Parts: sequence; C-alpha cells; structure tokens
Amino acid sequence: MLRALAVDDERPTLEELVYLLNADPRIGTAEGASDATEALRRINRALESGPGGPDAIDVVFLDIQMPGLDGLDLARLLTGFARPPLVVFVTAHEDFAVQAFDLDAVDYVLKPVRRERLAEAVRRAAEQRGAALPSPRIPVHGPDPDHITVELGGVARFVPVDDITHVEAQGDYARLHTDKGSHLVRIPLATLEERWRARGFVRIHRRHLVALRHIGELRLDAGTVSVLVGTEELQVSRRHARELRDLLMRRP
Repeated sequence: MLRALAVDDERPTLEELVYLLNADPRIGTAEGASDATEALRRINRALESGPGGPDAIDVVFLDIQMPGLDGLDLARLLTGFARPPLVVFVTAHEDFAVQAFDLDAVDYVLKPVRRERLAEAVRRAAEQRGAALPSPRIPVHGPDPDHITVELGGVARFVPVDDITHVEAQGDYARLHTDKGSHLVRIPLATLEERWRARGFVRIHRRHLVALRHIGELRLDAGTVSVLVGTEELQVSRRHARELRDLLMRRP
C-alpha cells in the first residue's frame, strides 16, 4: 500500500486531506505536516529508514503557497535526492502547473479537493510505483465528443468544444481558451490535435492549436504570418503557414 505525507499550512485543509487519503483503499498510511520544513525532516527520516522501513514515504501531497519554504522549493530539493518520493501538488492556484510539470509532479490537484479528483491522483501515483492495488469505486462516464471536462473552483464543468477558440500547450497540460476565459487540463496538445482535427482544429505553431471557425483575420507582415482569434494575435510558424492558408481558402 502507498504511504503518503500531506503537507499544508492550513490545519482544516490538512486534516481533510489526510482523512480523504486514509479513506482510499490504495493508501496504507497517510500523515500530515504543517509546513515544508517539517515535511523535509519527515522525508529525510523516511529516506534513512529505506523503502521498506517503518518511516518510508511513497508520495507527498504538497501545497504550494506556504510561509517560509514553499511547496515548489521543497519539490526542487527533492529532485536532488537519490530516491525521492513522488509529488502531487494540491493547491488553490492553477498558475503554477507548468512549474509543477517541470519538477516531474505526478499530478496537479486544485482546491477545494474533491474525493474523485484525489482518487485519480492516487491512481497515477500507484501506477508510477507499480502498485497493483484495488481501485475505489468511482462512477465512470463515457466520453462526450461535444464537451470537455474541466475543473473550476473544485467543481467539474463541461465546456462545449465549439466554444473553444484556441489551445495553448503548457508542458503536459493544455490551456483551453474561450471568449469567457481559459481552463487548464492535463491533456497534451498533440492528443487534442488528433482528437479535434475533424472538428476544424488545426496546428499553427508547436504551442498553439486553433479552431478555424474562430479565425477572424490572416495577417502577412514582412514574411511573418499571424492570425487574429478574437482580440488575440497568434503567430503561425513557417512550417504550418501554407497548410493554414489552404484550409482558410477552402473554408465556406
């Protein structure tokens, strides 16, 4: 079973997280630490104990914004360890997802934490640890090709694909842009490109996927190509420029 350490400076949040982790059948033990310094001492003790020792830790569920040493600082320190525990970030802020990905985080869970979303993070940690453990009974719904599920304030919402103007790559994540705002999802841009090609999405840059129907203008300036999507101007890479022009010329 996975041995977990939850780290959060807010006591009610920490207690709730530890409670939810202990309720997951794949978690053997879950303990809490109220700051990164305490967590680092606990992790050092775990490493001295060894992977099979009584103090071992397999995965750390880590808040980001904490006084003193923050969660990102702690995660950077762990990358220097020979056999560090896995890290799952649990935060109220989505702005640090790219940095979390760069630090090889297993997952990035937004607060307030939902049981189902935390269970998914535990599943990913269990897979990385090679643990063949029982899964909690969570309702599974078939994919809806007309919508994509996003998290907003800890609530799952269903965004119509037709409302998405463009998608921006952010490591292993993608930011979906609509006229009303943006949403971060843990899906690589290449996956969305394949999934939505038939719905009129086209790659214009290694970082951008755009819905053809939302392109207002194609701009040529001194050999560079860009498109206007709403009020945002996006650069088109040279390798994608010809294909994009051909697609726009054929657009009804």
